[in-house]
Amino acid sequence: MENADVVFYPGLFSPPQSDNFLTQLSNHINWRHEPIKFWGKDVLQPRLTAYYGDKPYRYSGIAMQPASWTPTLLEIKSVIEPLAGVNFNAVLINLYRDGNDRIGWHSDDEKDLAHGCVIGSVSFGATRRFLFRRRDNHHRKIELLLHNGDFLMMAGTTQQFWQHQVPKTAKKIGPRINLTFRVIK
Repeated sequence: MENADVVFYPGLFSPPQSDNFLTQLSNHINWRHEPIKFWGKDVLQPRLTAYYGDKPYRYSGIAMQPASWTPTLLEIKSVIEPLAGVNFNAVLINLYRDGNDRIGWHSDDEKDLAHGCVIGSVSFGATRRFLFRRRDNHHRKIELLLHNGDFLMMAGTTQQFWQHQVPKTAKKIGPRINLTFRVIK
């Protein structure tokens, strides 16, 4: 991908390990259903979220205060940090309950994030489509399938030149949990 630094580690976590993490996260994360501003209106996000870490974070008009790291989150973090070459100090977690839950086109480029920092994305549960598109040419798209246990890193100028999304699907699918580890200033 031009103007992007993306590294993909398919199946970084084994199926038994991934299934265990999915269960632990499903049962022990403090899930929230937050409203966001969309075309000037408050609407509930089409997914559940949670935020853990060391520093507050703000996106789409939502001020998130971090909960304390759990042992499960610290275990996942310890596996991906050596690959990412950074010490993550926060994780935003999304629960896509079924194929109707989604996240629209966006870039992880909020002011709270360290400029050009690595976003470490870990997926557990159902396979979902993950799409990239150029910010300056929405017809240029790249698609990945993110499976249970996959790890995707986005760094450098990726957020400056590319957007990404997890679109909804009409397929009957189970839940997916995505953890996006970050470095907050």
